[in-house]
Amino acid sequence: QPTRPLEPVPDLTLAFAPVKRAQTDWLVEKATELGVARLQPVITARTIVERVKRERLETIAIEAAEQCNRTTLPAIAEPVPLARLLETVDRPLYFADEQGGASPAAAFRPGPALSLTGPEGGFTDAERSAIRGTAGATAISLGPRILRAETAALAAVTSYMVLAGDWR
Repeated sequence: QPTRPLEPVPDLTLAFAPVKRAQTDWLVEKATELGVARLQPVITARTIVERVKRERLETIAIEAAEQCNRTTLPAIAEPVPLARLLETVDRPLYFADEQGGASPAAAFRPGPALSLTGPEGGFTDAERSAIRGTAGATAISLGPRILRAETAALAAVTSYMVLAGDWR
């Protein structure tokens, strides 16, 4: 029997290219603390990680949820190739494009959303074109500096939560 009601969280999926284990663990921990509803690892041309241990990420999410008194856990999906993710997008897709895009303040809208961030070294030109060609996709800029992959993911989540999520 629950001691507290389940908290509502914004319907935000963070799709991210996994990086080295320690950085991916940190990303999952912080994204859980920030309130994402789902985590979707995405395999891109420059993704260097060969395996993602979902059970390990679930354990990290549980510990993070306990730390911040979160009463719901983010769903953690099996990794998918970028092309498959783009075929199944059913909500606005905001992708952090190191070559530039709209400011998060101009782009983010309340409601279901998918935030996509790339691997170390960024998306390839072909991937960037495919993402931009996806219905409902909006390129966003995360500022004037090139961020590490895990930093970009959390900057995008934080921006969403402030502008369109449950921090408003």
